[in-house]
This record gives sequence, structure tokens and C-alpha cells, in this order.
Amino acid sequence: MLANLRKHLFSPVLLIGWVLIIICYLFSKQPDYLILLTFAQLVLVPAMLKMVVAFDKKGHVIIIAMMLAVTLLHWLADSELAIYLAVVYVLYTAFIALQGLIRFLQRGFTNTAEIAIDIGLIYIFIGGLWFFAYIAEIDTGFSPLITWLTAIHFHYSACLLAISIGLFGRIHKSKGYNIVVLILLTGPLLVALGITFSTIIEIVSVALYIGAIYWLFTLSLKTSLPRRQGLLLRISYGSLCLTILWSLLYAFGNFTGIILVSIPDMLTFHGLVNCLLFGLVGVIAWGLEVPKSTHQPFTFPVSRIRGKLHTTGDAHAGLVDALQDFVDTRKLPQVIPHFYEQTNCYRLNASVQWRAWFKPLAFIYQGISRWMQQLNLPLTSKQVEMNGVIVKVDERQDGRHAPRAWIRKIDEQTTFVAIYSQHTTAQTTYMNIALPLPFSTMIGILYVYEKDGELHITSSRGGDAGIYLAMKHYVFRLPLNEHFTISAKNETTLSAVHTMRIFGLPFLRIDYQIEQK
Repeated sequence: MLANLRKHLFSPVLLIGWVLIIICYLFSKQPDYLILLTFAQLVLVPAMLKMVVAFDKKGHVIIIAMMLAVTLLHWLADSELAIYLAVVYVLYTAFIALQGLIRFLQRGFTNTAEIAIDIGLIYIFIGGLWFFAYIAEIDTGFSPLITWLTAIHFHYSACLLAISIGLFGRIHKSKGYNIVVLILLTGPLLVALGITFSTIIEIVSVALYIGAIYWLFTLSLKTSLPRRQGLLLRISYGSLCLTILWSLLYAFGNFTGIILVSIPDMLTFHGLVNCLLFGLVGVIAWGLEVPKSTHQPFTFPVSRIRGKLHTTGDAHAGLVDALQDFVDTRKLPQVIPHFYEQTNCYRLNASVQWRAWFKPLAFIYQGISRWMQQLNLPLTSKQVEMNGVIVKVDERQDGRHAPRAWIRKIDEQTTFVAIYSQHTTAQTTYMNIALPLPFSTMIGILYVYEKDGELHITSSRGGDAGIYLAMKHYVFRLPLNEHFTISAKNETTLSAVHTMRIFGLPFLRIDYQIEQK
């Protein structure tokens, strides 16, 4: 563990940070409280970054340039060079935010712990912008001190805390953790909005934040951790349970006019405890042993087709060659496998129903969908006929096994172009469906199962299942889920219900009546 600590806190780059912070502390001409932010900039944030991002030589040069710029600002804050030095810091934070974005594009909306780390990396850019506003003396509508406090807020309460809870999430898994992460990741923005627009929002957001902090501390007590690391991490999270109360008292004073905690009090107690007990102790805790990510890269085959599908082959009979590849068809009415294997023998009528809250977005999107000729659904719920044809697609063009495109139209408008294939992972065969989009492809990996004589096809069953977007070499999961329920009405007629959710909220339902021609 001590070897890990030397690696993460006293690497050659971090040693430069330690030397520079000592110089700033001993000889700086700036007010003493500014050292709280400088310590995060030179030591704490770079140490945490090196635990979650693999920097090359270029990255190390950028970090060192940032350290020198921040240090020089302690003596050149009133000179013409100050803005240029602040720009160096903003560019550094933009570089770090880019690392967070790249990490996110490799996974998307999956693995809460890694998303927390991504957002922490992105938050540092907001802190950099507020720091620039302070140095450049930009009129933000607040006093220079409040502008500086907002910068430190996004370094400690946003960046450092988000990365810390992300590392904690690599060890701990629970629904409670996911709720805590949601509150703590949105908290910095809500608090900032409250400070800007409404003290009521500020008090409510701080109250939620307090609850989440105490919940996080409780989860840390219940989680098995190495002895030294567990002790230090609980001290780090426990210190937040104390300092957050000062934030509540400060917000209460702003709301009522009864000053219980002043800005100097916040700097003395809240700032110093957060810097040393939360920040430094927390960084040391994770420096002892950095948990490994639990995310596994996506390995399923992805269609190489981007944009419109221009080249197709001969007609093909069905969406799949044999539904038996996915599910035991002996438990299903025979009309269901027949539809999937001989799809061209059926006609479809559909009724599209958008949820009321989503209709304005659907209206805006319709102009784009008509141009793309993809995912081009009507706004009306009136039943319409969908004419469809299935054609082969060249494997060399698509890159997957036996692809075939189901092209559906309403009147003369193309509604869907879905290229069907399949793949098997860990003895489970999934439908692998690609919907080409401009410069990208939406991928639906769907799990198939039978229940009570009905066929269910879903993107929310674990394993590979999910809805993804492929752009260049990135494949990331979208916050979408879909579910099909197909049932037989008689030997020649089926009904199907297709529902879709975004962030768990239902926004679309399509009812199909399917009849054999």
C-alpha cells in the first residue's frame, strides 16, 4: 500500500506540485485563504486524476504547465500576464474535461461509478471557468470572493467528490448508492443555481445534499474495505457530514437574514476541514489502493454501415432464419415463429402513441426524421398501414453475420430502415439490429424470451442487451430501453406492443396489428 501511495501522491509530476504548494504557502503575496484552492489545483486534483486517467508525456507536460501558471499567479495576479496564465489553467481544465468525455463515449449510460468519475473530470472545467472569471475580474454578478468560492466549490464538492464516490462505487453496489450519486452529482449545479437565482432552491438543494452525504457515510461504514483505507475514507466522508452543516447554516442566514455563519467562518472552518480532512485524507485513502474498474468493454459485433443504406441485394423471406435460435418455439403459437421467419407474408397496421410530455419534442424531431428517412413516425395516433420489404445486405459492407434490411414505409415516407443480424454471447443469442443514422448507427441488442405463450423482446435484460450508438470507433449505451410483446390472436393474426423509455420514463407506444396476407 505504501508503494502505491508513493506512486500516486509522490510521482515526479506530483513532487513538482508539492514543492510549488510549499513555495506558495511560505512566500505568496495573496490572501492566506487562496491557498485552499491552490492546494487542490497543484496537488489534490492532479493526484486524483492520475488514479483514473492514464496520462502520456503530453498530458504530463500540460499538468506541469498548469502548475507553473497557477504558482506564478500568486505573484503576478495584478499584472498583464495574469489573464494569460489563467487561460493556461482554463485550457488545462478543458483538456481534463475532454478525458472525461472520451471515457464516457467508451461506455455511455452504463456503470454508475464510472459515470461519476466522468462527470468529476468534466466538472473541473466549470471550476476553471470560475477561476478565470476571478482572475480576469469579470463581473459575474457576485463579489470577487463569491466568484472565487464558486471556483473552489467546483474543485472540491464537484470534481474531487465525484471522482471519490466513483472509486467507491467500484467497490460498493446498491440501489441506495445510485440515488446518492444522482443527488451528489447534480448537487453542485443545484447549489450554484440556488446561489444565483433563489435562496429557496439553495436551501432545498443543500438539504438534499446533506441527506446524500450522510447516506454516503453510512454506506462507507457498511462496506468492507482494507483497514487503513477504510479508516481514512470514513474520516474523509465523515468530515463532510460536519462541514455540510455549515453550508446549511450559511444558506439559512441568506434566507432569513439572521447570520449564523459568515463568509470568514466558512473559510476558517468549512474550507480548512474540507481541504485537509476531506480532500487530503480522501486522496491518501484512494492512493493506498485504487480499485479497478468493473466495466467490461463491449465485444458484440457492430454494423459498419453509417448514414443511409444505399446498396441492397435480393429479397429475403424473414427477419430471422430460425426463431428457434433465440427461444424454444415449442412454447409459442406457430404463427409467431412463422411471422419472424416469413415476414414478407404479413401486412402491418400500426397506431403510434406519443406521451403528452414528449409530444413537443416529437414535433421538433419530425422534421429531422423526414430528412433522414429513419425513425420517421407520425404524430397522429390514427392507425396506418406500414408496407415493408426485406432485402439482403452484403456482409462485407455490414460486417455482421447474414444481415438483412427491413425497410418499412407509411405511404411514400420511409419510416424505418432496420438491418437485422444476430450474435451469441455466453450461450445467449441476441437480435442485433442496426438503424443507420447520419455519421453513426443506432444499435439495438435485444434479448428474446417466452412467457405465458407470448414472445418478449427487450433491451433491458442484462448481458449485451441495450440500445447503443456507434460513432467511428466509439460504442456507447444510450439511456433508452425498448420492449416488444408479441401475442397470437388466431392462427393467422398477431398483435404486438412496442414501448420505449428514456431515463426510465415512457415516451412512446406503438400498437401493431399483424395479419397474414
